[in-house]
Amino acid sequence: MLRYLTAGESHGKGLIAVLEGMPAGLKIEPAAINAELKRRQAGFGRGKRMQIENDKAEVVSELRRGISLGSPIALLIKNKDFSIDSLQRIVCPRPGHADLSGLLKYGFTDARDVLERASARSTAATVGIGALCKILLREFRITLGSGVVSVGGSKTSKAIKEKIQQAVMHKDTVGGIFEVVARGVPAGLGSYVQPDKRLDSRLAGAVMSIPGIKAVEIGLGSGYAQKFGSEIHDAIYFSKSKGFYRNTNNAGGIEGGISNGEDVVLRGCMKPICTLMNPLDSVNIRSRHPAKASVQRSDICVVESAGIVAESVAAYVLADALLEKFGGDSLSDIKAGYARYLKRIR
Repeated sequence: MLRYLTAGESHGKGLIAVLEGMPAGLKIEPAAINAELKRRQAGFGRGKRMQIENDKAEVVSELRRGISLGSPIALLIKNKDFSIDSLQRIVCPRPGHADLSGLLKYGFTDARDVLERASARSTAATVGIGALCKILLREFRITLGSGVVSVGGSKTSKAIKEKIQQAVMHKDTVGGIFEVVARGVPAGLGSYVQPDKRLDSRLAGAVMSIPGIKAVEIGLGSGYAQKFGSEIHDAIYFSKSKGFYRNTNNAGGIEGGISNGEDVVLRGCMKPICTLMNPLDSVNIRSRHPAKASVQRSDICVVESAGIVAESVAAYVLADALLEKFGGDSLSDIKAGYARYLKRIR
């Protein structure tokens, strides 16, 4: 089974990610990790930080000649903007951010001590972990992709760009909805025997862990509330060439907490970024007097980027579920068990 930890602050020396549980024998190309990091930085509406950083991960442990050894993999992503000790104090927390709740929790007197870790900059490390998991999943012909469904209610590329430009003009921010699709996922990942083993609950929790995500749907999601059962449950068919299959996928590839062999489909709702260039009302935590919220360098819209991060956490969950089902210490052993399983269920 997999587990990971990340460390580092937004303006610290860098970000560190450690992934434990990857099998031995997996070829890992740093270029594949860096390609994912570059995708996270793209998208219309990103801020000036993306012009400063050129994220690249250094694999600092676990590989020999580019092949995994079965021990923990450590990644280091250095920050070019290393200025944490010289940045100004923040005493007017931003509505919607962790600023005030973090101050109250830890007893800080400077919201900088909160936002440096609470910042979505930490998702660069998450994407590094996801990239490693994607490399493993590709060995089993499982791939993930994402796309923007809507931004501020707009759905076409032209309308989305106009919505973001409108937010820029009004010194505002805007959120939206993204979709992640995992293709090639076999039936049988996850379990119904315990709540924390259900694949959908694990995916939903992983996506909700991304900063700024406020809602998650699997498959048809809230659309289930608008239909009769006869209209939305995915009828089952069988053929010698396909095995068991469906003509619809309202379940999003998961039934009873277990993957059913169809594409795994999920959507996430990203709220507008909390830092506004025209700030909302707040309170100075020193004087307790009314004040405007702090203004920090920020993005305008990160829905596309959030989809990339969601791909990464979904890849981690799927890789973990795959190893849980077909676990072994070496990639060759896992592949052998996987091949036997596919033969049985067909």
